[in-house]
Amino acid sequence: MHTITSIPADDEMCGWYHTSQPRTPRPGHVGETSVRWAVIGAGFVGLAAARQLALNFPDDEVALIEAQEVGFGTSGRNAGFAIDLPHDIAADDYIGDISNAQSTLDLNRLGQAMLREVVEEYGIDCDFTASGKYQAAVEARGMAHLNAYSRGLDKLGQSYDVIEGNALPEHIGTSFYKKAIFTPGTVLLQPSKLVKGLADSLPHNVKLYERTAITGVTYGEKVVLTHKDGSITADKLVLANNAFGMHFGFLQRTMLPIFLYASLTRPLNGSEKARLGGKPFWGVIPADPFGSTVRRTQDNRIFVRNSFSFNPDGRPKGQNLQRAIERHKLSFNRRFPMLPDVDFEYSWSGSLALSQNHKGFFGRLAPNVFGALCCNGLGVTRGTGTGKLLADWIAGKRHDVIDFLLATSGPNRVPPEPFTSLGVNATLWWGQRKAGLES
Repeated sequence: MHTITSIPADDEMCGWYHTSQPRTPRPGHVGETSVRWAVIGAGFVGLAAARQLALNFPDDEVALIEAQEVGFGTSGRNAGFAIDLPHDIAADDYIGDISNAQSTLDLNRLGQAMLREVVEEYGIDCDFTASGKYQAAVEARGMAHLNAYSRGLDKLGQSYDVIEGNALPEHIGTSFYKKAIFTPGTVLLQPSKLVKGLADSLPHNVKLYERTAITGVTYGEKVVLTHKDGSITADKLVLANNAFGMHFGFLQRTMLPIFLYASLTRPLNGSEKARLGGKPFWGVIPADPFGSTVRRTQDNRIFVRNSFSFNPDGRPKGQNLQRAIERHKLSFNRRFPMLPDVDFEYSWSGSLALSQNHKGFFGRLAPNVFGALCCNGLGVTRGTGTGKLLADWIAGKRHDVIDFLLATSGPNRVPPEPFTSLGVNATLWWGQRKAGLES
């Protein structure tokens, strides 16, 4: 048996989770069960894979296994941007190779379309709105990033608007930024609401087990998943648990669990909304990748996300969150001096899986074991798209994007410890330092 050495244990005060509709978690698994399909992880990848497996194999039972509660983990902790465009931070223009960029665009839009279809079919209340996004800058370094990004969008043939600083308050209220590029294809949403709605609308042949942390796995002709209250034996296993896939014995030293930190204010009152001005909801991502992501939500809160840490075990550390909250306050005060009395109501951490070469894994990991892992920060759209396409590929279906994903080299290996931690922590420290006012 392979022992799982680390399981998810996210911190308690995720604002998206606590401001979303309450739901009763599905019971955890007890006893011994045999199924055709088991999927580990009920985030965007796992929910899409389980849904599509159930549709492709309507006579088979699919066990979807989540270590925590649905909507509480990583997929309910992101910034709530379902982005269509490629965002290759390794490329000067964020676009990179045009062929790969076009396939990535197709993948992201496929993920968007799947989410839209399910949201509309089941009436999922998750603030799903085609609002577009602003990529904004305040310093010369950020402005150079925007200029490069516009060249990349031109190369890809995608439309955008350049908004100069004096016009930005009409859009986002604050006059902090000097320039922005607006792209119309991004959907803004409340991620925990969406994940909960996706879980509660799964096909009848998906059995969801929450609060069921797998502690051991035996691979062979069948896969046996062990936990404290029993075991699940599956003919086939799909890993949809991002960096935790390494703890299941695959892709060792390829995925970097990077934590980001976010805060959400109380709702603005009438006078505060008037002082802020701008559109009733919007989303800003930073021109510099180490800058701050900011949103005004549909329930009139302000969301701020910045600060990074590398946690190799994939679990949060409380001292990092406390340091991040101080940075959030500074970033908020710089952008919203007209809101001096607005405090944060919630602060939390959330992880993403990055690879050194910015590539993910898609396909077969071992006999009877498949995976779609390492979304590199685009879990909402890429995760949904890869989860669906993995289930289609397993069912023998073909798609140009499936061929693209199968041909991708996958994440590369990083040096052993302590060299990886030294290198990643130095990169994060220097990146945040260089971000300056963009942070």
